[in-house]
Parts: sequence; C-alpha cells; structure tokens
Amino acid sequence: MLQIGKQTFQSRLLLGTGKYPSFQVQREAVRVSQAEILTFAVRRMNIFDANEPNLLEELDLKKYTLLPNTAGAKTAEEAVRIARLAKASELCDMIKVEIIGCDKTLLPDPFETMKASVQLLEEGFTVLTYTSDDVVLAKRLEEAGVHAVMPGASPIGSGQGVVNALNLQFIMEQSSVPVIVDAGIGSPSDAAYAMELGADGILLNTAVSGADDPVKMAKAMKLAVEAGRLGYEAGRIPKKTYATKSSPETAMIE
Repeated sequence: MLQIGKQTFQSRLLLGTGKYPSFQVQREAVRVSQAEILTFAVRRMNIFDANEPNLLEELDLKKYTLLPNTAGAKTAEEAVRIARLAKASELCDMIKVEIIGCDKTLLPDPFETMKASVQLLEEGFTVLTYTSDDVVLAKRLEEAGVHAVMPGASPIGSGQGVVNALNLQFIMEQSSVPVIVDAGIGSPSDAAYAMELGADGILLNTAVSGADDPVKMAKAMKLAVEAGRLGYEAGRIPKKTYATKSSPETAMIE
C-alpha cells in the first residue's frame, strides 16, 4: 500500500491526464492502468467554468484522488497562487509542487521549489514536491515536512528512463516519506527498474499518452510497476563477476 499523508492507495502508479489523442482514449487508458491518483495541470483547465472544455469530464471522479500540479509556474509565488486556486475548487487538498527553473532542460528551480513547498505546508496542503535527483535537496524537502518527494528519472518528456540510478537509490534509502519517481520514464522496463531500486511509486504521463497505443501502454505500465515492486520486496540475487552453477553438485547419478 502506498501512503501519502493521511491517505492510502492500492496502486503505486500515478497517471497524468494530458496530451491524450481523445477523451475516450484517456478514459480507457486510465481505466486499465488502475491508477487511483490522477494529476493535472491547473493552468491547463478552467476548473471554475462549466462551459469550458474539461480534460477530466470523461472520468468518474468519485473513483479517483486528484492531484493538481503547479506546472507552468516559474516562481514560488506563482506556484502558491495556483495551489490556492486548485484548493478553492474543492477538488483536493493535495498539491504537486512543480516549478521549472530552466526552459531548455525543464529542470526544477530548487530554491523556489523549497520556498513554495514550505509555504504550502504552512497553509495545510498535502505537499508532493517534484525535484531533481539531488540527494541533499530531497533530504531538505523531507526535513521541511513534505509528504512525498518526486525526483525525476530524467528530463520531463524525454523518455530516457533512469539516468542516475545511484542518486535515486540514495534518495530512496534515506527517505522516510514516499519517493515517487516522476518524469523521464519512457518504457515499462524503465518503470520496473525504478521500482526495483526501491521507489514507492511512479508518476508518468507522456510515456502513456504519447504511445502508439496509449491503452495498451497504460496496462503495460501497471504491470511493470507491480512487477518492479514485487522484485524489490523479493530481493534480487547479488551480481557476481564469475559464473555459478545453477544445478546442485551433490546426489548426482554416477
């Protein structure tokens, strides 16, 4: 079970809701993924005007926990304003803090990210913070009280998978709050690998919505996350330099 703040979830896959070819494909992909937490960019939707297109309108929102995010914010002030807007809509008191500090790499701004996270914690939000794979920053965010840290596997939308497994593993080993790998996942094997390292969950969007068949990919990601978690809990065998016989050497037929 994945616990974030006071809430618990069966699924460890968090799914984004953007960039699907149609609402119908989005709805089916969400269904087969069995994700319980759906994230969306507050700035991409007019959540207060029923006459405006709503990316969530095809979904039975009673089945899901919504995780608004502050995508598009470049300062702590902007992120806090977006979070307050989401909370005022009464969709959820959780917020994913995402503040981009570099337009080319889309890497987060660590200073503004910390500032916004602290402010939103003080205002009573359940805060999940998107960050880089910086081990020290992740630790500082945890010490500040965030409810989950969300290090990127690689740049947003790049599909490169896990590029710094060592840093991610350091973050996971030292964290007492959930570590949800966010951004950069491109394939089911990427998701399974991150879970095998010890991630508590995976958040992804483009890997599913941009696939040739988003529905099949959503199911593949579900299975990959489950397989990776089982592998982590089971404990893999140690790697060795030389071969080891897999057959027993005793009680052999002469």
